[in-house]
Amino acid sequence: MSGRTVDPLGGWPRRCGLAALVLAIVFAAAGCGAGHGSPAAAKPAAKRDLGLHGLVPTPLPRKPGFTLSDTAGRRFSFAAETNTKLTYLYFGYTRCPDACPLTMSDIAVALRRQSAALRRRVEVVFVTVDPRRDTPRTLRAWLDNFAPSFIGLTGGPAAIAAAEQAAGVPLAPPEKAKGTNYSVQHSTIVFAYSPDNRSHVVYAQGFQAADYAHDMPLLLTYRSQPKSP
Repeated sequence: MSGRTVDPLGGWPRRCGLAALVLAIVFAAAGCGAGHGSPAAAKPAAKRDLGLHGLVPTPLPRKPGFTLSDTAGRRFSFAAETNTKLTYLYFGYTRCPDACPLTMSDIAVALRRQSAALRRRVEVVFVTVDPRRDTPRTLRAWLDNFAPSFIGLTGGPAAIAAAEQAAGVPLAPPEKAKGTNYSVQHSTIVFAYSPDNRSHVVYAQGFQAADYAHDMPLLLTYRSQPKSP
């Protein structure tokens, strides 16, 4: 199915409602992405809290709870396994020709610019929306091109759809796949959940490695408050 990557960054304020933001960014299809650095991807210059570069959703999304399988076949409880970490969550697929590899590459470059101590406090989780072709071996090999530490998750279509819904991502229309050569519509949103389990910013196409690198240490400052005795 043909489609276009919807890129709102040139027209959206830095602080915006999550539902409207998601609907504006969701449903990118392979082959028609706006691409990094294009005029349509230019970011507004407004600054906000802490000088973060990402878009600020309102209300701030909570880290979702869902369980899928990692590339080794182990059950992976997203909320529990990433607890206390700065966690990037993205839904995509390995045959995506633009948004997915660009996004994973930018995050990988941003991580390499951080100290080893900071990198240990970050998780990157990629959930495939194409489990038919993205076998665990295929998913693992693809992610290793960016960083061996990146976590790949898969499962049945219903389980993946439930994970998307838990994260607040609208479901794309079902693909009418014929053979193995087809594109998959998906969201281009990257959720960045701080240690307090809230996504204080989200990213989409048009953001680059420098933006992720700038925000990483700042996002780690949002920590869960200890419970009162």
